[in-house]
Amino acid sequence: MATDTQSERVLAFAAQKGLLRASHLQELGVARVVLTRLTVSGALERVGRGVYRLPDAQGTEHESLATVAVKVPQAVFCLLTALQIHELTTQLPRQVWIALPQGSHAPKMDYPPVKMVQFSGEAYTQGIEVVHTNQVALRVYGVAKTIADCFKHRNKIGLDVAIEALKEALATKKATANDLWRFAKVCRVANVIRPYLEALGHGG
Repeated sequence: MATDTQSERVLAFAAQKGLLRASHLQELGVARVVLTRLTVSGALERVGRGVYRLPDAQGTEHESLATVAVKVPQAVFCLLTALQIHELTTQLPRQVWIALPQGSHAPKMDYPPVKMVQFSGEAYTQGIEVVHTNQVALRVYGVAKTIADCFKHRNKIGLDVAIEALKEALATKKATANDLWRFAKVCRVANVIRPYLEALGHGG
């Protein structure tokens, strides 16, 4: 009977959180074998290494992001993935772009494919917002910070992508020129962004 109670505890947790990590078993006081049994029986499905969900959980475009957020709690979604979350790009990135602190090791994940960028100091800590999807909190850089990052890493993602995002953010009022200047300074790209902001009538 104890095992049934453990199974119920695991399934309730998965329903509440959206995603369950193998490491959650310890805090739930559940034996690892229970997870194996639930997966074999089809009560849970494995969506990545050590990450499980209820099989009828509705998949969304952010599902792979939720998987990364659960597996790599320090990760902040950045660059192309952040642009996608903020609906500022027509690109569909083939990889999930995440920022981790300088000196971090790339996370080992079989799915989804992850592209890690290392940020240091304020470039990592500033401008983080939290959005919720599938009951999972996603840490993502805000619009202005993301655009500054795009200009800083223009060699990785393309200058055209950064300019498109800048124009779109200003046109849709998703970011103000003041915010853009502030984060351009944090990311040390004020001189790079200046001519584009000035051309759009937002000199600083």
